[in-house]
Amino acid sequence: MVATGLLFASLFALALGKPMGRNLQVHEAREDVPDGFSLQGAASPDTTLKLRLALVQSDFAGLEERLYDVSTPSSANYGNHLSKAEVEQYIAPKPESVDAVNAWLTENGISAKTISPAGDWMAFEVPVSKANELFDADFSVYTHEQSGLEVIRTMSYSIPAELQGHLDLVHPTITFPNPYSHLPVVASPVKSVRHAPENFTARAVPSSCSSTITPACLQAIYGIPTTPATESSNKLAVSGFIEQYANQADLKTFLTKFRTDISSSTTFTLQTLDGGSNPQNPSEAGIEANLDIQYTVGLATGVPTVFISVGEDFQDGDLEGFLDIINFLLKEDTPPQVLTTSYGQNENTISRALANNLCNAYAQLGARGTSILFASGDGGVSGSQSSSCRNFVPTFPSGCPFMTSVGATQGVNPETAADFSSGGFSNYFGQPSYQQSAVSSYLSALGSTNKGKFNTSGRGFPDVATQGVNFEIVADGRQEAVAGTSCASPTFASVIALLNDRLAAAGKSPLGFLNPFLYSTGASALNDVTSGSNPGCSTNGFPAKAGWDPVTGLGTPNFAKLLTAVGL
Repeated sequence: MVATGLLFASLFALALGKPMGRNLQVHEAREDVPDGFSLQGAASPDTTLKLRLALVQSDFAGLEERLYDVSTPSSANYGNHLSKAEVEQYIAPKPESVDAVNAWLTENGISAKTISPAGDWMAFEVPVSKANELFDADFSVYTHEQSGLEVIRTMSYSIPAELQGHLDLVHPTITFPNPYSHLPVVASPVKSVRHAPENFTARAVPSSCSSTITPACLQAIYGIPTTPATESSNKLAVSGFIEQYANQADLKTFLTKFRTDISSSTTFTLQTLDGGSNPQNPSEAGIEANLDIQYTVGLATGVPTVFISVGEDFQDGDLEGFLDIINFLLKEDTPPQVLTTSYGQNENTISRALANNLCNAYAQLGARGTSILFASGDGGVSGSQSSSCRNFVPTFPSGCPFMTSVGATQGVNPETAADFSSGGFSNYFGQPSYQQSAVSSYLSALGSTNKGKFNTSGRGFPDVATQGVNFEIVADGRQEAVAGTSCASPTFASVIALLNDRLAAAGKSPLGFLNPFLYSTGASALNDVTSGSNPGCSTNGFPAKAGWDPVTGLGTPNFAKLLTAVGL
């Protein structure tokens, strides 16, 4: 899987129903109801809305400059990551912004609580009737025809002119949920088979890797070491959403079968937020969560791995914990050095302002020294999942320039692009400087193919790739083969975690935000994938080509070369 009064208005004027004499300005609007949704009618005026306010951050441009300064290998400050206090200094709203928003809230009898470490997010509850008055909005009920999901949204909202430059956005307003937004990007192409534990025997040898992928295959294909990590301070975090639970017994069975060289009791720690949990009933084992844990614990040998279970008590509205988990980690003095997530959504389901705000949160964590990796999605050029479309559908957060998007490959000698590997160009985010040369070369080679179906000036994704087809996992005691970019993200994350272990042992900083490194000194340490494509939208999609491409990115990892590239 994806998901923000008036200084001179009187309460009397508010009671009249519609704004009177208030200098309101339209802040965000959308032209059309998203595909699949239909208007049912006005929302009940008594229905309570849980709204979030994002205040304008004081100096995000300054933080972005520092992020690139500490993340670019040629910089003198490379690796000098920022502290919690330093990041918050850039993000905390200016006092005048806090005062203006608080005055507006007080004027309207609203009590809000701060829900982010830097104070840039606030939350409060009001009935629909008051929300309509405050924001000159028309909150209505919309139904998603296929899933039956009902939501209350408005097609536009306004804020007082006096809050322009202080209030960034109100959420949820014009952002509609994608009913499939945070479905795990995973498929099961092979029928599962239950094996008695005593019948599990090690059969995963490299000769079988053309048809099934195991840790041994990935170790052989990419040169990933089997020797245990040594640095306890170096941590790898795996995010879990939508009640996907990682099962300890299944991990033990997986390690017994596929990692006979390490203790089958090797496990992970647990962190929870938003009421999250990790029950161990075998029937509650999640395929996605088990996949992510089995291919981090089982691949990043000896690296302390933490499973972060995000519950349903979201503080970030329809972002469904995506922002909450980042704020949770930003509160920590020493956040994990790597975070992998196998969930996502289509970019067009989220407003530009909200997408930008969440993307900026990734920049904050990256500046702290955390590598953030996401699966790119499984719909080829049609989005996070295969669907009908006319123009190509970029995914989120892969379009965000401050994280690393991971696509998928298949086959051995040579690897080829997996046809489901989502990739393309963002419609919200422009091309960051670190990839302009690589993207320009690809577009020149592409020529007029698919002209008009994508944004040639957008941020291109994915950035890298790994194998993503026929991964063997264990779930509820069953051996299953699964596929998806959700296989690839934990795999690449494990490679980065092992590199960070070597760096820590040498007294060096973790890699942090990866992309400036990957597109410069790291590019030659990746295996270029030049065949295959990611069809969708009634086209063949993008073809993989020499160099970067929007199917497999810069390519797949070569551990030995990456060690050299990071200076070891």
